[in-house]
Parts: sequence; structure tokens; C-alpha cells
Amino acid sequence: MDRTRIAVAGAGLIGVAHMARAQASPTCALVAVVDPAPAARMAAERAGVPLYPTLDALFAATKVDGVVLATPNRCHVEQALRCIDEGVGVLVEKPVADTVEEGERLAAAVASDGARVLVGHHRTHNPILVRAKALIDEGRLGRIVAVMGSAVFFKPDHYFEDGPWRREPGGGPILINMIHEVNTLRMLCGEIVAVQAFASNAVRGHPVEDTVAINLRFASGALGTFMLSDTAACARSWEQTSRENEAYPSYGDEDCYVIAGTRGSLSVPTMRIKLYANADDASWWKPFDVGIADVLREDPLTLQMEHFGAVVRGEAAPRVTVRDGLANLRVTEAIAEAARTGSAVELPGAR
Repeated sequence: MDRTRIAVAGAGLIGVAHMARAQASPTCALVAVVDPAPAARMAAERAGVPLYPTLDALFAATKVDGVVLATPNRCHVEQALRCIDEGVGVLVEKPVADTVEEGERLAAAVASDGARVLVGHHRTHNPILVRAKALIDEGRLGRIVAVMGSAVFFKPDHYFEDGPWRREPGGGPILINMIHEVNTLRMLCGEIVAVQAFASNAVRGHPVEDTVAINLRFASGALGTFMLSDTAACARSWEQTSRENEAYPSYGDEDCYVIAGTRGSLSVPTMRIKLYANADDASWWKPFDVGIADVLREDPLTLQMEHFGAVVRGEAAPRVTVRDGLANLRVTEAIAEAARTGSAVELPGAR
């Protein structure tokens, strides 16, 4: 078949990663890069494709089937709407929008036009999380009762020196890192309907938080806790446990999620599973059957690109919709509000 023609807008770190996946794809082809920055020319030349300064210039010059938007957050909605007007599929990087209100505009356009829009929460495609979700959905753990998660890691000083905005409100781990975790938690355990949070900036003293303790209530009645910090010398983060990105050292004995049900528990990403052999005779006096759930490891960005191609061709529905992206953003904003006000924040759908 003819390969699906993909352009990547934004030649930064994640944009270059998308470019590489499109070039390596058996079903997609990278045909253009869109970026007005002078440094983007080198990325386009390395890829052997033309560079355009704007989406309008791209659409005027050549035919594309899909566009990956790896541009600044504030650009996502307007650029996605421009792609929808042109009738091409869109993969919009997370967060789907700068604000929930902006995202609602995009969601309305998708609903009215039947546009093909995928939100780039790439962890959704990771086989580890796909397998974990299957085990939970099959009822292997029983009814989910408790969820314990963490994203605790240490960002070096130059991270803040290179981007001084990261020291200011909006630049901390709640709005930069937590949206990844919210997507994972919703994927595994369902909708989050209320949050509480304590935040601290005691270590670095920046105007923005460096550590956050979060409580979560899920629509199912399950409760969760989550520890978030970018100043903790600890390896209990997805990046340092999943081996998803080889740029990070990995520690195979660590987990960053534990999902506990009435029959057993699953630790992720080690996939250690503990189950009572007889659910009718469960007791803390009884031993668990202990094992490791089998899983294949594949690059989720590669899998996401193949899925995007299928979405563009009309062969698949988006696994992460604009509404999903909005729900992730809404929960993340609620955590920030709860930390700021000291009050529990309920979300739409709360009972």
C-alpha cells in the first residue's frame, strides 16, 4: 500500500523523536518538517525532507495525510484546528491544550467535523501498561481498592538555569510531569472524581512547588495516593523503572505503581503479581501465589506512530481522544488548585 504521508511540526526533542519513528515506519513516511526556527533546517536536512515555516506554507506546497504537532502547548489548539480545516489527521502532543477552555474548542470541532485527532500520551501504547490494564480488566486482582503511585526523581540545577520559567508557577512538576501520571492512572483505574494535595517548595525555595503529596478518589470508589517530587534522589519514577527511554538509568527492582484489589495486587512496571489462590478464603494469614506477568517490551513511540497512521487512514479510532486529553488536563489543574487552596476539589462526574 502507499505509505501515509506525515509531516512533523516542531523540530525540538520530541519532534525529532517523532520524525525518526515516521522515517522507520513500514506504513508511514516523513515528507516534511514545519518549524520557523533557523535550527530546524539542520533537522530537516538530516531527515532529507523539505522544511516549511508554517502549516499554511506546508499545505500550499504539498499533500500530507497527517500532521504531528510537537509545538509549544499554546499553539496546539489553533494548529490542530488549522489541520482539521485542511482535512488532515492530527497527532497533538500532550497537553492537548494550554487550558481546559481552549481544549473544549478543539473537542467541539472534532465532534462536529468527525476529525481524526489523536492525543500524544504515548505511555498508553506501552505494552507494559496495556498488559497491566488487561489483568485489571479481567478481574484478576478482584475489585480495585487502593492505588499507590510515585514520580520521585531529581532534576539538576542546570534544568532550572536553562529554563528560568521552570522556577515560576506553572513550571513545576504538577503541570509538567503529573499529566503523564494522570493519564496512566485513568487508563489503569478509571475516572478520577476528586483530589486533595499538599505542596512544598522547602528544598529549592522557588515560587513553584518541588514536592507534592496527592490523594485521589476514583469513580469506582477506589482511593489512591501519589507522591510527586523533582528534588528527591529516588528511582521510583516511570522514567527510571520502565526502560522506556534509554537516556535514563533504570533500576529493575523498583516500581512506581502498585494496584491492590480484593484478591491480589500488581506492581508496575516489574509486573510482580500476588494473588490468593482461593478468593473465598482470602486472609492476611494466607500466603499469596507470587509470579511475574509476562509482557513484551516495545517502543511506545513507534507503536503510537503506527496507530496514528491507522487513525489517519480511518482504520482505527484514537486510543487517546481529545476528551481523554481534556480529562487529564482537568485532573492536573484540579491538583494544582487543591495544593493552592488546601481544599478537596471535585471533578465533573463526582458522586
